[in-house]
Amino acid sequence: MTSTIETPGKARAAISKRHLRTDNWWLTPLLTFLGLAGFLIYATVRLFVDGYYWSPEQSYLAPFYSPCLATTCTEGSSHFLGQPFDLSALPSWVSPAMIILILPGGFRATCYYYRKSYYRSFWVSPPACAVPDGHKKYTGETRFPLIFQNVHRYFFYAAVLVGAVLTYDAGIAFFDQAGDFRVGVGTVILVLNAIAIWAYTLGCHSCRNIVGGRLTHFSKHPIRYWLWTQVSKLNKRHQFWAWVSMFSVVIADAYVWMVSAGVFTDLTII
Repeated sequence: MTSTIETPGKARAAISKRHLRTDNWWLTPLLTFLGLAGFLIYATVRLFVDGYYWSPEQSYLAPFYSPCLATTCTEGSSHFLGQPFDLSALPSWVSPAMIILILPGGFRATCYYYRKSYYRSFWVSPPACAVPDGHKKYTGETRFPLIFQNVHRYFFYAAVLVGAVLTYDAGIAFFDQAGDFRVGVGTVILVLNAIAIWAYTLGCHSCRNIVGGRLTHFSKHPIRYWLWTQVSKLNKRHQFWAWVSMFSVVIADAYVWMVSAGVFTDLTII
């Protein structure tokens, strides 16, 4: 006489409900969806505005257009790398922001935290822990187009360059058009945005692996170990900095937009 032993996990428990969670599990993916959707809507609108991104009186450059690398950039806004890209052969709706946003956009889109966020909120895959996947088949990130998520570490290097440029922009925001030192509300906003961007970028999982990965003995690499511990502190709150930096870049960009458009006047603090 033989007996059949069922392997644990092979079959689902015989219950009529899709899951047994009784809390408001749907609230987190809903709020995530609204937050990410709001950012995408703003970014899309900003891409096509193609104007009001440089305020010469205060030396404010909007993050979405920094660095401005096209020949069509507003005079004075290409202060860092010049204007190497000629957009005259492209459709008229192509703006300078579409060139540079590929880099930070690619970094965020392939970020480990953001993957979890939009997988759960947009694709319902799965929407929450202990809640069934919204799709019948799961293939992970092994097929097109999700296989391209593996380029995240390369976008990290580009994000470091973007962070450096935004830091430079925050620096020149301390000097007005005449070259005199001043601190305005916009200066503070641009500085805080640069700090948030760096905290998010350096807390990236790829950065943590770069500074401390492939080491057998930390004791033999004290500098890399120290860097790894510092990055780990940021990595621990990577989700927090991901959201803070996303909102800070929108606030900084919108503020420069409004000042440049003359909607309101920048307040001088010092």
